[in-house]
Amino acid sequence: TFQAEAGIESQAAIANGNVYVGSLDGNLYCLSLDIGTLKWKYAAGASIKSSPTIGEGMIYFGDEEGRFHAVDAGAGTRRWVFQTAAAIVSSAALSSGKVLFGSNDNHLYALSAKNGALVWKIATGGFVYGTPAIITREGSPAAVSAGCDGFLRVVRVRDGELLAKLELGSYVGASPAISGNRAYFGTFDNQVLAVDLAAPGILWKYEHPERKFPYFSSAALGRGIVVVGGRDKMVHALKPETGAVIWIYETRAKVDASPVLAGDRVVAANTAGDLFILDRATGREVWRFEAGSSFVGSPAVGSGRIIIGTTAGLLYAFGGGR
Repeated sequence: TFQAEAGIESQAAIANGNVYVGSLDGNLYCLSLDIGTLKWKYAAGASIKSSPTIGEGMIYFGDEEGRFHAVDAGAGTRRWVFQTAAAIVSSAALSSGKVLFGSNDNHLYALSAKNGALVWKIATGGFVYGTPAIITREGSPAAVSAGCDGFLRVVRVRDGELLAKLELGSYVGASPAISGNRAYFGTFDNQVLAVDLAAPGILWKYEHPERKFPYFSSAALGRGIVVVGGRDKMVHALKPETGAVIWIYETRAKVDASPVLAGDRVVAANTAGDLFILDRATGREVWRFEAGSSFVGSPAVGSGRIIIGTTAGLLYAFGGGR
């Protein structure tokens, strides 16, 4: 375990034997994956809810005062900072030398990953919490983003040209999960949607017949399964083709953390502080840990470890014995 100075509400990143995690104390921490030794910490100057993205030796994330940071992954030193007009909860996507993210100033941004220069930005009608997903459209990379204005957009990465726009009828805080020409995500109108990105259009909608609660958790997508947590205190496993229920697992609190698929297991957590591993095929619980403090940030899985932080600022690492 590692104790930060304030709560952790974002997902950690695992890379090159290190764990990188942001905290509400305004620090980005770099820890050794094996025993959690602090290697360095970077002071952002404001609370961090954006999960770090790693690429080309850099770490990218936003803070609650609207600054977007690029930090050297080895030394923990600042490379550049870009200022937006509101808090950044969205995590970043990397494509074609650009870093893409949303801001609560109602814009989707693309910056030069190398120096932070603005390449383009497009206005939306609401906050953009989710991480853009990168697809190929017309032979070039495109970003798929859904936001709190109730629209899904497909935007060309090169120049910000809007390639498609679909009205969803509800605002979205989740990041889209992509398979082929389909995107999957939950909405605040208590539904999980499958969207055809080629048309575009809504292919199916899933809604629990009794419990009507929003989805803030992003979906985990694997072969033959879509898994998403809900504020209905459930984890739902659905068929990607139809939205039919495969299984439902009931927890004792809402699930805002995004589940992770790891082989034949599903790793998920809730706001009661329960971290649990489920059998992917049946939804049967195979392992549980009760932290005593809420999980809002999503679990990170890599190198045989599960890394997750609590709102009390305690970061846990779980894994097999040596």
